[in-house]
Amino acid sequence: MAYADLREFLHALESRGELLRVAAEVDPILEITEVADRAVKKGAPALLFEHPKGYRIPVAINLFGSKRRMEIALEVDAIPQVAARISEYLEMKMPEGLVGKLKMLPKLAEMGSFFPKSVKDGPVKEVILRDNFSVLDFPVLKCWPQDGGRFITLPLVFSLNPDTGKRNCGMYRMQIFDDRTTAMHWQTHKQGAEHYRRALKEGRSTRMEIAVAIGCDPATMFSAVLPLPPDLDEMLFAGFLRSAPVEMVKCETIDVEAPARAEIVLEGYVTLGELRSEGPFGDHTGFYSLEDDYPVFHITCITRRKDPIYATTIVGPPPMEDFFMGNAIERIFLPLMRLQLPEITDIHMPAEGIFHNLMLVAIRKSYPGHARKVMSAIWGLGQAMFTKCIVVVDEDVNVQDVREVTWKALNNIDPERDIQFVFGPIDSLDHSSRLLNYGSKMGVDATRKWPQEGFTRPWPDVIRMGPEVKRRVDALCQQLGL
Repeated sequence: MAYADLREFLHALESRGELLRVAAEVDPILEITEVADRAVKKGAPALLFEHPKGYRIPVAINLFGSKRRMEIALEVDAIPQVAARISEYLEMKMPEGLVGKLKMLPKLAEMGSFFPKSVKDGPVKEVILRDNFSVLDFPVLKCWPQDGGRFITLPLVFSLNPDTGKRNCGMYRMQIFDDRTTAMHWQTHKQGAEHYRRALKEGRSTRMEIAVAIGCDPATMFSAVLPLPPDLDEMLFAGFLRSAPVEMVKCETIDVEAPARAEIVLEGYVTLGELRSEGPFGDHTGFYSLEDDYPVFHITCITRRKDPIYATTIVGPPPMEDFFMGNAIERIFLPLMRLQLPEITDIHMPAEGIFHNLMLVAIRKSYPGHARKVMSAIWGLGQAMFTKCIVVVDEDVNVQDVREVTWKALNNIDPERDIQFVFGPIDSLDHSSRLLNYGSKMGVDATRKWPQEGFTRPWPDVIRMGPEVKRRVDALCQQLGL
């Protein structure tokens, strides 16, 4: 059974020894960050701060901060099981004959259960605040010393495409300006920003209605960070992950739906054309992202549970909680990448590469220049366009082993011949690019070079001992205690 909400997920974590309750009073200003940072780097459990200083609302953090907790969140024994389910649906074919159609019925019924379900009420409506409320009534963290203020860091931001009315749910940090206004950190390449630009261009309204949910079941929260196609509803994909529909309820003051079993929902609007300076913010790059102008979110109503739990996260020098979420995305979306690039056998994005700085790719090389074709294709795949450095190796290289990749790649390249530079979109958080959102990227062809690629010298074999000698020495080492 899918987790109904955040509370069931917390119970599942606690029952498996993956949740630590913190009874001590800890300040949401910097102190919770320092505790959570130490905990995730030591492989400690998720944390539930029961008495954040100055608040009665508990703070849940590091919920996804390990491989095991990601598995518990997605209710699998191993993350590749999710990828296998995706592959199963991708490989579905039209059934032939009556027997084939009958066999298809259970799968079709399962697919029907993925769609979000509109309901009239839900736990998030237990308390409805139209007046006398403040977003600062919640223990929102100030994460790092140079941060521009307190930031909501795990919000599910719901907006509607002004052309089609289709829903988008993304996770965009929100700096709190005062009791009822925050920033809306819509980076230029994100779908929320695209909705904003379209609405601004069309001029049919002066406002964009926005709902922000905080604290949902884990599959729903995770779906907000996934690099899905623009017109694919994240709540539909959440239903796929949890094998049950996400219940959605209409907001009180805006015509947008939000998860009915969330802990907190902020309702409001963004005034088109209104921008305000946001930041700095200690980001997942391990550096502070700089100040810049972003839209302003005005809160018109808050609905919540009677006893809400505030769910949050922190980002900073890796590895942190976002690394484990990113690693799960890497495994889950490999089948989708292979759908367009079947020559890819595996990919890996090391923690130190913070997702968009380094991607290691193993391919089944079939023709001259194949590695360069793969680089270009990856730079054309959604959010993979931000990848600053792509290293392509042959399929016999284990890209999950960074030491092996480094050894093989550095031995295989002639730098002038095998490194190429291109210009294009760069992640907004990249402080090194020459311009905001635009800069250069590097591709490294670390595959064995073929004569058709102009390499006419012999290519040597890797040094390996023969299997017969290995077997004889295995027995000898046992005798020697080695």
